[in-house]
Amino acid sequence: MFGAGLPSFAIAGLTVGVREAVLVLIILVALYIGVVLWRMRHLGRPPTASASREAPVIAPEPAAAEAASASEAAPEAAAFAQTSARLGSELINDGLARELAQLREEVDVMRGELAALRTDMLQELAHLRATQTVSPIYGDAMQMAVAGYDAATIAERCGIARAEAELVVALARSQVQ
Repeated sequence: MFGAGLPSFAIAGLTVGVREAVLVLIILVALYIGVVLWRMRHLGRPPTASASREAPVIAPEPAAAEAASASEAAPEAAAFAQTSARLGSELINDGLARELAQLREEVDVMRGELAALRTDMLQELAHLRATQTVSPIYGDAMQMAVAGYDAATIAERCGIARAEAELVVALARSQVQ
């Protein structure tokens, strides 16, 4: 048998061994921890309105009030309440600061995307303007000029004279500016 050699006590007809005594002690310690945690939870809360309605408080004399408050209010409890309130506000501030930084990063990304879209739109607009003001024969030459090709390359690829290509390049530069 497991605990055959351990001492036991017979109390009121019940045999209490070491194992049972240890279990009772563990249960008592757990209950004590539960009570302490419950009291700590309610420590920082202000008194409720129902408590103030139940028993009216009669103001004692100033000397008696100071003595009563000094004996009732434990300095550890006040320090704990202040520390927990400070830590709570610091946690909230840290969370808000992180969220604000994340939102700022997202706004910066959106601004970059918007600038890229704006640049693309302006280039497309320049292409459209170039093709609308030039005859259809010179449409390809005008698009190449807006894209930044030189007159010699435009003349060679589009099959037009170099002088015509230079005119198209000059026209494209004047419309972009």
